[in-house]
Amino acid sequence: MARIAPLTLDELPQDTRRALVFAQETMGFTANDVLTMARWPQLLSALEQLVGTIYESTEIDPLLKRLIALVASSASGCRYCQAHTAHGAVKQAGGDEAKVAAVWEYATSPLFTKAERAALDLALAAAQQPNASNDEHFEALRAHYSERQILEIVAMISLFGLLNRWNSTLATELETAPLDVASKTIPDFR
Repeated sequence: MARIAPLTLDELPQDTRRALVFAQETMGFTANDVLTMARWPQLLSALEQLVGTIYESTEIDPLLKRLIALVASSASGCRYCQAHTAHGAVKQAGGDEAKVAAVWEYATSPLFTKAERAALDLALAAAQQPNASNDEHFEALRAHYSERQILEIVAMISLFGLLNRWNSTLATELETAPLDVASKTIPDFR
């Protein structure tokens, strides 16, 4: 049970409806974390701008971005965001369920390139508490990515740092669509 209930669609303040439409178009369903954030319209508006910038102004493959978020969310232990990012990888970024499921073995799976492994290594390290990223992670990234692309990778990890804390702390209730994808792609997901 959520620690703060999301608003119903009828309760949404008028100034949050644009953000809800943006979230629905981005994810394909109405997200409970958006409905909860709608209780603070200014926060929701700021997050909408941040999410739009990180997802839309991209030099990084959209599937890789979602896999970065999935690995970071797993390191943080946020089941809500794990399910959402698995759903986004499959439904929005067109990822194959087999590759999404194999993200747990990215270091050895032939489905992942050296460039993807470098990005996912950083996601795993940077999302831990305390942060375990180091200079070697950035050396590995520089072999494959520009500084702008590295900043996108870090921005994705950082965005999910916020979302992981928000949803884990508030015990946001998971919606059916991401649950269905997570049950197929994340081991032992319930």
